[in-house]
Order: sequence, then structure tokens, then C-alpha cells
Amino acid sequence: MDITSIKQRFEIIGTSPLLDRALDVAAQVAATDLSVLVTGESGVGKEFIPKIIHANSARKHGNYFAVNCGAIPEGTIDSELFGHQKGSFTGAHEDRMGYFEVANGGTLFLDEVAELPLSTQVRLLRVLETGEFIRVGSSKVQKTDVRVITATNINLPHAIKAGKFREDLYYRLNTVPIVIPPLRERPQDIHLLFRKFAADFAEKYKMPVIRLTDPARSLLEHYRWPGNVRQLKNVAEQLSILEHNRLVNDQTLQHYLPQDSPMHLPVVYNTQSSQNEDYLTERDILYKVLFQLRSEVDELRKKVELMDNVAPCPPAGAGKILPHTAVPQPRPMEPEEDDVTEGEILPMDTPVDIPAQDYSLDSLERELIMKALKKHNGHRKSTASELGIAERTLYRKIKEYHIE
Repeated sequence: MDITSIKQRFEIIGTSPLLDRALDVAAQVAATDLSVLVTGESGVGKEFIPKIIHANSARKHGNYFAVNCGAIPEGTIDSELFGHQKGSFTGAHEDRMGYFEVANGGTLFLDEVAELPLSTQVRLLRVLETGEFIRVGSSKVQKTDVRVITATNINLPHAIKAGKFREDLYYRLNTVPIVIPPLRERPQDIHLLFRKFAADFAEKYKMPVIRLTDPARSLLEHYRWPGNVRQLKNVAEQLSILEHNRLVNDQTLQHYLPQDSPMHLPVVYNTQSSQNEDYLTERDILYKVLFQLRSEVDELRKKVELMDNVAPCPPAGAGKILPHTAVPQPRPMEPEEDDVTEGEILPMDTPVDIPAQDYSLDSLERELIMKALKKHNGHRKSTASELGIAERTLYRKIKEYHIE
């Protein structure tokens, strides 16, 4: 099947050479049983590649299953993938088949594969190399014939250096790499995608199609799109629902395109009472900014630790810190008012009321998680989405901070 036919069948919009290359590789590798690793930023549409491969393979009449590894708790991931025997753990009231068993003869897509715990990675490597697996609580070796395709938005070589991903598994999965380009590298596709989404939502909501002025189109095409195609689709839907004027100019569009730096806050639309709990308060926004900053600092610290030939840090108080060893910290803004406490991190000019007794990042991060959990009535998937983190990360944070 050629690229044009693939785009028509799977409703893929775009003329980018980078996108065409990814689709071409998928079509070529479909006839084989080689392992494929799909990489790309969150929201680029990696889930289309395994569907294309399966539909054009000899397994197209077999089962196809997509599993989000990051959405399954660590304690049950082995059972989900490999099945379990009755009585093997609390709640195992009957035998259960895992995905590798029910997908026999078909294709299994493991999304967010970097979220798998190391013990599960060992099991996965074995089934990839030998086709053999053992149910949880069993000693019987079973065989399966499954084509495995994986995807991640994590830099796996960095994860390997950090000890979070097995190197042998990486090379086994990465037999054929397919990279999906971010939307900012496909500027010629942005307006095409927007028009498609706008037309779909106009039909869905029974209203005229949203159109853009030339300045608005230019703004659309030059925005970085940190959320990629997913974010573009959300913007098209918001415009379709909220804007009475169906011709949108650049000033209006700007309100829907928050800057993606954690120090630039997204626009918060509040069409209801300021007391409505569905909207973030100023203090909540600051917590979210600090949460994002904490994540960036942790990531920078990991990268520094992984650098080769890193000079050791001198003892505390022993003078200047050597280059490349300091962990970048959020630099506080210069206070303009006498009543601003020294050392506060202020992404806005307006002073924010933070309890004086404890405003460490750990404390603020814990409180933000608790507030988000309360907002979503303890629903962890919604909470993780609100915070912009993986569910597994949220589970770890809840355990780390002893949150009930």
C-alpha cells in the first residue's frame, strides 16, 4: 500500500516529508515480524503507526491490542500482560489470560513502554526472544506468537544510563525505529489539520465552520505546539464551541495559545463566579508552576549526574562550585515591594500568599497533589492528567508523600 492510500484509509493529514518517511517505513516493515519502536513527543499521534503495520501485515486477521503501560499500576502489570493463576494473589479468584495470550497470532502495541518496572522488562525480554512466558503464580511455560510494537516519548538511552530501562531490552525493541516528528517541524501541515478539525467539530456541534484571518493563520503556524496534534485539536474544539464570530482573528486566537514555558501561565477562562472550584485560584496556579519547576530541576539534576567526566562538588562552604556541577535552580524575581519575602519565586507581579512556615518545593508539591486529588474525587487518572504527569509518577508521589 502506498503512502497516499495509507493516509486516506487512516485519515492522516499532512504533506511533511518527515511524516511521509515515517509512514513509508511502517508500510515497508509491515510484511515482516521485526520489532518496531515508535518514538516522538506526547500528542504527535504515535498510535497510528502500529495500526498501519497491523493492517498491512499477515496478522491483519488476528487480534490487535493496544496497552498503555503507564496507566496500569505496577502491582498488576505482570498479571495484565502475562495472566495469572487462581489464588496467586489476593483478589485472584479465577485463572486469567494476559494480553500475550489473547493476542496470540496478532499484534500487541505497548504504549509508554518506558514506564514498565524492571522486573516486567525481564519478562518482556524473554517473551520477545523465545516466545515463552509464565503466568503469575504458575510454573508452566506457555508459548505465544505475537508481533510486538512499542512506543515512548521518553529518551530511552538516558533512561538506560539512569538505570530505569534495560539496555538489552532496548536493542531488542529498537530493531526498526520510527520517529514521528513534532508538529512544530511540520509547519505546512498545521493549517491543514486545523481545517480538518474545525470541519469535524462544525459537523458534530451543528454550527458554521471556524475560519482564520491571515494574521491568525500565521500565528497558528508559528506557535511551538508543545502538546502537538492533540493540543491543536483541543484549540479547534474550543474555538468551535466558544467563539460567536466564526472568523477568528489573531488577537482572539492568542487567548487560546498559552506560552509553553512553566514561567508563563496558561490563560484561565472563568465565565462563572470567581468562587467556582472548577477554576484554579492564583495560589493554585503558583503551586502548579512550582510543581513544573521541580520536575525540570529533577530532570536537570539527572542529566548532570549522567555527564561524563563530571568534576566533584566541593564541600559545603568550600568556595565556588565548579562548572557543570551546579543544579540549575529557579531564580527568584527581584522584589519590588517591601513586604515581599526574600527568596520567593514569583512568576507574576502580584504577591501570592504562601504560608510562611513552610513553602519548600516538597511541601507545595504535596499540597498541589492533594488539592488535585480532592478536585477529582480521588480519581488518579484525571489527577495525573491535570498535573501533566504519568499515572505511575503520581502513584510514586502519593506513596512518597504518604498521601491517604
